[in-house]
Amino acid sequence: MGKRKVKYFYNTHTLSYEKVKFSWGNSLLRIFGFLCAAAVFAFVIMYFAYTYLDSPKEKILKRELAQMRTQYVSLNNRMKNLDKVMGDLQDRDDNIYRVIFEAEPIPPDVRQAGFGGANLYAKLEGFSSSDLMISTTETLDKLSRQMYIQSKSYDELKKKIDNKTQMLQAIPAIQPVSNKNLMRIASGYGYRINPIYKIMQFHSGIDFTASMGTPIYATGDGVVSFASYDNSGYGMHIIINHGYGYQTLYGHMSRMKVNVGQSVKRGEVIGFVGSTGASTGPHCHYEVIKGGTKIDPSNFFYNDLSPAEYEKMLQQAAKSNQSFD
Repeated sequence: MGKRKVKYFYNTHTLSYEKVKFSWGNSLLRIFGFLCAAAVFAFVIMYFAYTYLDSPKEKILKRELAQMRTQYVSLNNRMKNLDKVMGDLQDRDDNIYRVIFEAEPIPPDVRQAGFGGANLYAKLEGFSSSDLMISTTETLDKLSRQMYIQSKSYDELKKKIDNKTQMLQAIPAIQPVSNKNLMRIASGYGYRINPIYKIMQFHSGIDFTASMGTPIYATGDGVVSFASYDNSGYGMHIIINHGYGYQTLYGHMSRMKVNVGQSVKRGEVIGFVGSTGASTGPHCHYEVIKGGTKIDPSNFFYNDLSPAEYEKMLQQAAKSNQSFD
């Protein structure tokens, strides 16, 4: 171990060099000063390092945050496009589909799926990307609610479609006697000459002349409410209740194929042409009754006639000739 170096200083009072004498107090003070200076320097270095320089972990986190922000921006743009698509669906629903099926449009305040109350997005506040996160989440929530309302609207329309389909099947829409078996339409709806009394009398249906035993078809879905012979002049006849306020009557049959309470489908054979009751020849007297009132059956043959055949039928039915019953 080497000797400790001796230090001298020049004393201006004595004009001579003297040894520097070190005390323990001075040594400790110098050491303490050095440590304080080192601590301050280290603090400054650390402060600048943590403030302006990123650690490897921080660099990774910053990259992930940048990617996440990019994803949020992309997601936000996609949801804006979805919002436009939803607006188009809502417009078509209100102005086309609901109009066709006679449903009231959904009010705009319901469509917009508004919701209030406490701040639902408080937990997303306080971040550098809070505005973006809140905007994206709010748009997503709004779209979710609008999709639910639109789904309910389609459920309602499906029920109306099903009901409309049943109604279209029930409403009379074909001739009770097929064209291939039809000789002619002897008499139409309106005032005609009564074949028995030879006076003008209101004829409440259409007479379809055909050979004895020609099949007679139900003109719409329904339930048989009458199937018998009575003294009303219709002879052996059938009445079908179609619902929706509609009934049809088929008169002067030679034979019946259905019973009261039986469900029938459009186009199903229910009986056969005859001349029972007040009749002057084989034919089917056909009536359409709406809400208790007998109306012109010629308006209900649109399902099985071409435009030319329908026009010909109207011309024949309009002739002021003698009826068959």
